[in-house]
Amino acid sequence: MEAQSVIKTMFYNLLEFPEAPPSNRPTILKTILDDYQPDLFMVCELQSEEGANTILNTSLQTTSNNYDRANFVSNQSNPTTDLQQLVFFNTEKLLLESQDEINTGVRDINHYLFKLNTPDKAINPIYLDVFVAHLKSSQGFENEDLRLDMVLDFTSTLANIPSDHFVLISGDFNLYTGQEGAYQELLDPTNAIVLIDPIDKDGNWSNNSSYQDIHTQSSRTTNVDFGKRGAGGGMDDRFDFILISENLKNSSMLKYTPNSYKAYGNNGNCYDKAVNDINCTGTYSQAIRDALYNMSDHLPVVMQLETDQTLSTKNPKLNANNINFINGNLITDNIHLKADDSLLNFKIIIYDSTGQQIETITLEKKITTINATNFANGIYYIKLQNSNSPLKFIKL
Repeated sequence: MEAQSVIKTMFYNLLEFPEAPPSNRPTILKTILDDYQPDLFMVCELQSEEGANTILNTSLQTTSNNYDRANFVSNQSNPTTDLQQLVFFNTEKLLLESQDEINTGVRDINHYLFKLNTPDKAINPIYLDVFVAHLKSSQGFENEDLRLDMVLDFTSTLANIPSDHFVLISGDFNLYTGQEGAYQELLDPTNAIVLIDPIDKDGNWSNNSSYQDIHTQSSRTTNVDFGKRGAGGGMDDRFDFILISENLKNSSMLKYTPNSYKAYGNNGNCYDKAVNDINCTGTYSQAIRDALYNMSDHLPVVMQLETDQTLSTKNPKLNANNINFINGNLITDNIHLKADDSLLNFKIIIYDSTGQQIETITLEKKITTINATNFANGIYYIKLQNSNSPLKFIKL
């Protein structure tokens, strides 16, 4: 059997991050992420760019500094909410090509296009379209209809995705049963791209011990100790999902790893209990279950993908040895950059001091000139796409 390269994915409802207590949740999250080590970390209930930076710089901090994130965009569908979705990713395995948002009547559904970081990615690219959603919560026909409306906004965009792309959608779907219209629409075999539930467990998940091994909410029996943030009641709902496109079941280029889909931290014996109950012993340790209990009222969902292609190709990082400002970093009109061969065909991104993306340029030649005439005076940063090592310049 040929060796496979693995991409580990995780979706997690972070519960009003970073504001909800306890105050040390960035380090609690690091304990969880260090244990699973996801290559693709998808989240919802992220409140701010500050929170995104905290996750990147604290919770996902590694000695190799190999994680990056997509741009944080405030919720476009409902400006009154500060809850948003985002992805973080291992740049040695995944390259972020683009991102956009699907506007709905409730919350955005965020779309991220990735390319696998293979040696021949320029000639034979493998694309993965990742969607992250947080559907309308609560029971009742009105809320079910709102969930269905959000899903219809998503499935209508599937026709725009090339048929040779791979697709996954993750999120807190707030579904109580597989008979709900939103779930049925997600798995409709007439959709432009057919999606499947990797574990094929349709059913009445809510308050049903038959599904206790895939329940993800609530990790707590009470929210009293957490400033009444989130839900209590114990483990009795399957709200969190990762669904995959049908071609991820049988392609050698990229496919779902059988039996890798888990409700992370759920030992399958915790129905109506807190996830860290001392009687819920099993594969997941007490220490990890304690961390999950303190982090959120949801458990993450994890799943692995595998490819027969080589991954873990390291990206170069910007430094004085491979790129420099020809006329210094005090800029009045044009930026003149000289790059060595290791950076050719890579994209660089210019950000202002607030983190706003200003311009993206592909380094097609060793010497690149960028018109900065219309840049406002101030401090700017140049960063290689999928790298965390910026260069600073000042526009005068």
